[in-house]
Amino acid sequence: MSAALHGKKILITREKKQAREFSEKVLQAGGIPVEVPLLKISCMENDSTRQLLDGVTTYNWIFFTSANGVDCFFKRDGWKTIKDETRIAAVGNKTAGKLEDYGYRVDFIPTTYNAESMTNEFLEQDSLNDSRMLLVQGTKSRDILPKWLTEQGIRFDTVVVYESLFEYGSKQHLSRALAGDSMDFITFTSPSTVDAFLEMNEGRVQKGSVYVCIGTTTSDHAKESGFENILRPDEFTIDGMVQCMSDYIAVKG
Repeated sequence: MSAALHGKKILITREKKQAREFSEKVLQAGGIPVEVPLLKISCMENDSTRQLLDGVTTYNWIFFTSANGVDCFFKRDGWKTIKDETRIAAVGNKTAGKLEDYGYRVDFIPTTYNAESMTNEFLEQDSLNDSRMLLVQGTKSRDILPKWLTEQGIRFDTVVVYESLFEYGSKQHLSRALAGDSMDFITFTSPSTVDAFLEMNEGRVQKGSVYVCIGTTTSDHAKESGFENILRPDEFTIDGMVQCMSDYIAVKG
């Protein structure tokens, strides 16, 4: 697949550190990555989060919904070690890999990387009865999991360990990148990247580009926000996005 993207220009809007990996995959596939990070991640802690994290040993399950959440969870000063018997869930392989980097084994990963599938499959776990769970999220995390856990009668606390902020320093860079409708593909890896794009592009949608969204939540949000020509990979990963663009080029040229 070394030339599968045929020199197409691809705008990468995700956070700076995560954009690097995406760019490398685009280059390997023969595309031209243009990095314009529209978000920045800021770890956060207050009295409420500190109290929850200090009590981490009291939970039977800890549920991580992003790799950013994993980093901010473990990088805080004075965090408590997770007990060996505590079970850990991750939204997908990237989040699971980040947990493994910190030395923790993941007990549950959904087959499809979205909250809907996770809730359905998680119910099959045999250790939920009388469980107490800590849900680790960011400020812009969706409420599907909290609602589902409440409906199932599972006791849980939610701790917000990071916030996704718009990277306004990228506004001029974005304007230059979009000049002349030169982008063949514009990628969104979260609803927040969609919102940031519209905010920094003064609400304009680029008509000549194809938009590639990592999953159902992001693609639905893009559609609701007025975007057209939306692609969504079958596999909700960066590799899936690259393959999706490659397949589109193979058909459309």
